[in-house]
Order: sequence, then C-alpha cells, then structure tokens
Amino acid sequence: MDGNNVNSTGGCPVMHGGNTTVEQSVTEWWPRSLNLDILHQHGARTNPMDVDYNHRDAVKGLDYEAVKADVHALMTDSQEWWPADWGHYGGFFIRLAWHSAGSYRLGDGRGGAGSGNIRFAPLNSWPDNASLDKARRLLWPVKKKYGNALSWADLIVLSGTIAYESMGLKTFGFGFGREDIWAPETDINWGNDSVLMAPTDERVTDVEDANTMYNPLAASHMGLIYVNPEGVNGNPDPALTAQYVRMTFSRMAMNDEETAALTVGGHTVGKCHGMMADIGPAPEGAPIADAGFGWDNPNFNGKANTAHTSGLEGAWTTNPTQWDHGYLELLLGQEWELKKSRAGAWQWEPINLPEELKVPDASDPSIKHNPIMTDADMAMKIDPIYREICERFYKDPAYLAETFSRAWFKLTHRDMGPKVNYYGPDVPAEDLIWQDPVPAGNTDYDVATLKAKIADSGLTAAEMIATAWDSARTFRGSDKRGGANGARIRLAPQKDWEGNEPDRLEKVLKTLTPIAYDNGASLADVIVLAGTVGLEQAIRAGGFNVEVPFAKGRGDASAEQTDADSFTDLEPLADGFRNWQKENYAVRAEELMLDRAQLLGLTAPEMVVLVGGMRVLGTNHGGSKHGVFTDREGTLSTDFFVNLTDMANSWHPVDQDGLYQLRDRKTGAVKWTATSADLVFGSNSILRAYAEVYAQDDNAEKFVRDFVAAWTKVMNADRYDLVA
Repeated sequence: MDGNNVNSTGGCPVMHGGNTTVEQSVTEWWPRSLNLDILHQHGARTNPMDVDYNHRDAVKGLDYEAVKADVHALMTDSQEWWPADWGHYGGFFIRLAWHSAGSYRLGDGRGGAGSGNIRFAPLNSWPDNASLDKARRLLWPVKKKYGNALSWADLIVLSGTIAYESMGLKTFGFGFGREDIWAPETDINWGNDSVLMAPTDERVTDVEDANTMYNPLAASHMGLIYVNPEGVNGNPDPALTAQYVRMTFSRMAMNDEETAALTVGGHTVGKCHGMMADIGPAPEGAPIADAGFGWDNPNFNGKANTAHTSGLEGAWTTNPTQWDHGYLELLLGQEWELKKSRAGAWQWEPINLPEELKVPDASDPSIKHNPIMTDADMAMKIDPIYREICERFYKDPAYLAETFSRAWFKLTHRDMGPKVNYYGPDVPAEDLIWQDPVPAGNTDYDVATLKAKIADSGLTAAEMIATAWDSARTFRGSDKRGGANGARIRLAPQKDWEGNEPDRLEKVLKTLTPIAYDNGASLADVIVLAGTVGLEQAIRAGGFNVEVPFAKGRGDASAEQTDADSFTDLEPLADGFRNWQKENYAVRAEELMLDRAQLLGLTAPEMVVLVGGMRVLGTNHGGSKHGVFTDREGTLSTDFFVNLTDMANSWHPVDQDGLYQLRDRKTGAVKWTATSADLVFGSNSILRAYAEVYAQDDNAEKFVRDFVAAWTKVMNADRYDLVA
C-alpha cells in the first residue's frame, strides 16, 4: 500500500501535528510566506463573550468595595495546597501583578498587564514566572464570584495593589477597566533567542553596553521580565547589572528615581524561593493530569519554606510582610558577600549579621535565616546615581513611600491609555503626563460651515487626507497611546518626524489653524474634518455620494501635557499605507505594514481596502508614484485592485531596494512602478483573495463604503468617549 493508506501511520486516522502544532504551519514550510495571524486577533473567533457584550458597561456595575474586601481577606487565607509565606500571600500577589505589568515595553507598547496575557503562553511558562500559575489559581474564587465584570487583568493587578495596602502602604490609587484577551498574542516579538534563558549575547551587539540591546526588547534574557538576578549571563557584577536595570526600566519610560523606588519597594516585602534540580516542565509542557499547573516539585511537602521559584532563596528584609524601611537599612547598613543558594544560584548575603536582624523561616518562625540581595539589589548600592537616590529614600521614608506608590501605579496602569479608560472609586483625580492627557474639546460649532471653509482653503484633497492620516496613524492599540485626539502632530517631536513630511505639514497646519480657532473648533477636529472633506471630494469624483462620518469633540493638548521624550518611540519608521520607509530594514516592507495595521487595530480586509484606496488617492509619502495603479489619481476607485489583478500586466523586479515595474505583456512598456508593499496584495494568497473582491465589477460601491468604514475606524481609534 502507498503512503496515502490511513493505516500507514499506525492505524490512527488523525493527521498528527499538521492541524495542531506550529511546526507544520504554512510559514514553516514556506518561510517567505506572509503570516497574517497578527491581524486575525482582531476578529471575534477566540472571544467567548456574547457579541453584544460591552465590558465597559459591565465594569460600571461591579461592586468595587466588595471585590476589594474579598481580595483583602484572601491575603491571609493560607491554602494547604499552596501555603502562604508567614501566613500572608502579599509578596506572592505583588510578584504576580508586577510580572504581569513588567512585560510592557515603550518601543511598541506591547506587553503589560492590560489584557491578562500572563494567562497564556509564552508568559505563563517563562522561567521568571515560575509558580505564578499557583497565584492565579488562588484568585480563582474571587474571579468566579464576580464573573465577567471583573477581568483577570484587573484582578491580577488589584491583588498586588491590595497586597501593599494589607502590609501597610498607602497606595496612590487603582483603576478598573482592563479587558481580557482570550488567546496568546501572536503580534509580540519577544526575541529570536535560540532557547529560553539563552545568553544575553543573543540580544545585544555588545554585552558590556546594555543600550545595544535590540529594540523593542528590554529583558536581558528570553524568559525574564527584567534582568538576571544573578548578574548578566549569571555572572555577578552589580556595576554591569546596573546598566541593564537602567536600560530595561528606561524602555518602560521609567526614570532613575522611579527605577530605584520600584526596586526598593518591590523587595521590601516577600521572598525568593529556591528552584530544585528536578522541577517538572512549565505549564505549557506539563502532563494533562497536572491540571494546568507547571513546575511540579516532588520535594514540595506542603510547607512554605519548600516552595520553588527562581533559584535564589531568602527574603530581603527582617519583616517581609510589612511595609517598612528594612530593605534600605540592611542594604546600606551591612556589608555583603557572594554565596550560593540551596539551588546553587548566586546571591548576596550579609557578613556577620546580628541575630535580631535575621529573617524568620517562612514556615517555622523559630528558625532564622540571613536576608539576601540579588545582583540588581546590589546595583542600587554600587551605582553612584542609584546610591544617591537610595540614600535620599533612606533619610526620608515618607518620600520613598510616595515615590514608590506613584511608580507602582504607573507600572500597573501604563498600558491603559488615557484616564477615561479608568473606572472605580480609587482613580486618582490628578492628571499624569504619562497618561497623555487631552483637554475636552468644544462641540458647539457648525460642521457644515467648517467643511465649506476647509473646501475653499486651497488645500488639495491629497494634502488634507495625508495630514489627517498622519495625525491618526500614531495610535497604538497595544498601550492606547497616540492618535488624532490632542493634535500632537503640531507639537515636538511629531511635527519634525520625517514620515510626516514637515514642509507639507507646516503648510496644512498654517491653513487649518485659523479656520479652527476662528470657528471655535479644536485643531484636532479640523485636521480630521479636513481629511473628511478631501475624502468626500475623491468619492464624488468617482461618481458616488457617500458621506464620511465625523465625530466632533477632540481637544488640543499643550506641550506641557506632552511627554515629548516618550513620544519619540511612537515615530513611524515605515508606513505601508503611504508606501514609505525611513530607510531599508532587514524586515520586509510588507511585514512592517502588518505591524502598523495591527497596532491600529485593523483586520486584514480593513488593511487591504485602506491601502488600495490610499494609493489611488495620491497620498504616497513625498508624492511617490509607486503603487499608484491608476490614470485618475485623486479619485477613490478600485483601480489599484483592478490593475493589480489584470493578467495583461507582468511584474518585474528592477533593483535591490524592493522596487518593481508592471509592464504591458504585449509591448513590454512600463505602465507602473511598485514596491513589495504593493505587490504583496496580488502575490499572497490570502491578500489576493481580498483584493479580488474589490477588483470585481460589482463591488465598486462596496469598496467605497468599506474604505470609509475603515478610515473612520482609524480616525476614531482614540475616541474612547464615543464608546458606550
């Protein structure tokens, strides 16, 4: 019998691997194939909630005080199956919240606590998150009780915040409102390391210079949230570790004071747990009978002092369940030496510590242990800048508590976006600059009058459409930053970004600014409205009369309300929608386009329709003609798709920069030029399927309506006030 016999693989009728494992995926077989999974997450295929479920409405009905009371009670409700250190889960839940939030990085806004992503791979199985599967199971009774309105993302962060309150810290506040995801985030590049915990060398060009780490990565190893607690590549060196600590936290938009405060405050409570040599696999690789748990420890005897996590062993302070000044008293007041933990990990321990300063055993208080410090802790003592900050904290405990509570709030809320997304009684009244505050905009003006004045301004449709797009395309659904609201495109650093064509931008803003202010509208509104005017002109030129929706009410942010340094990371280095790259990159243009589309919250069909429309509208960066497959530029038509799929044209590469020519098959005459970000819509099987829909003779009006819907989605991506 031949290989098609169903019994040739042992009689099993199941196609092993091909339908269930990534090793047999299309991109594994054909590495050059474009993987569109990054956009599929915006569909509803993984979400079990009803189609009309509105999480914001659900959160508004949550009994906030009851939830907080239940989490408070849980802190000291030690469970036999996973007992609490010293009878208090505070340190455990703080670590859960911290490691959930700590995956955030400023470079692309991805990671963080805002989606409950620590429930899924790879985060749920990173070595740095060992045993946090148990922390989440401890929270399950609370989640079960309050149901949909209490997301895992909120509960995880709340547990850490309540833990600090339970141990004596006055916290800065808390905002409910995070919404859970339901599958692993395929859009996040956690690094291309060969294995988990591969040497730092694999993600830097120079190990001695932490700033050479590849963006947007921030952790020193695949599988860690921040830095190796034993030192860079497991070699203790507090001075070098300080470099990596500074780099990591700066890539989360934390300054040195916030970094020091988080280190001190994070290690004021709780402890490290030694990892035994025969720990079982992480949750994603564990046997089914382990019920979703990982890191099984056959030597765990139900005592807190035999629990297992990182390999280091011990607490940082004498009183690990109290918010106090013990961390700095020990760190600055004692001399420290390198030792090995019971699991063989490097850690620092004090020399000749008095018995009264030692730490009670987590299970048996009659036994005392040395406190410990990690290499990152010693960096606070060795690095001169961190040392100076820590000495200020040491002299002023109230200052430390205030600085830490604010930094903790920032750490755990950084990816929630503006304050309009926060719910509950503990949302701070203060507007914080990292929340990108925008004042409320005026709505008391006549849109029709403004549209008429914009139309008579002398600006071209392409100029208005491109400016509106550039203003809105900064939006990142990952951390809800950027977007058109605030009109920050007129401020530094955005007004000078190459991708925004500063000369064209200045011309448009000079024209639109007096129109806005003379009529009581914000410039943010008028920029978007001008794009609407230009788009409606292009629609009418194509013979259709489709109105482009417009929602007024945007405000204009000031320079004082703008954290210019952190906005630098929002600068587009490429924009496939306007067929532009700042320079040639190792990553293909079409992959960069997918990344931008995903951050904008677009589906694959929405990306397709927007690109096709933007090409014929003549909005390419710098007026480039690449991909402008039409002889009626400025008209919103299906010409891009019609000519892309026309077999009368043949495609020919012309140089090494990814440029192509479309030639007439019969004459060989060059009809158009293109980039790979154009031709991928005809070469990739999935994208071509979408392109063919719009190339059909019966879908010209559908194309216009679909383009308008996708355009409006981008323009309103940051309008959280429009969401019920």
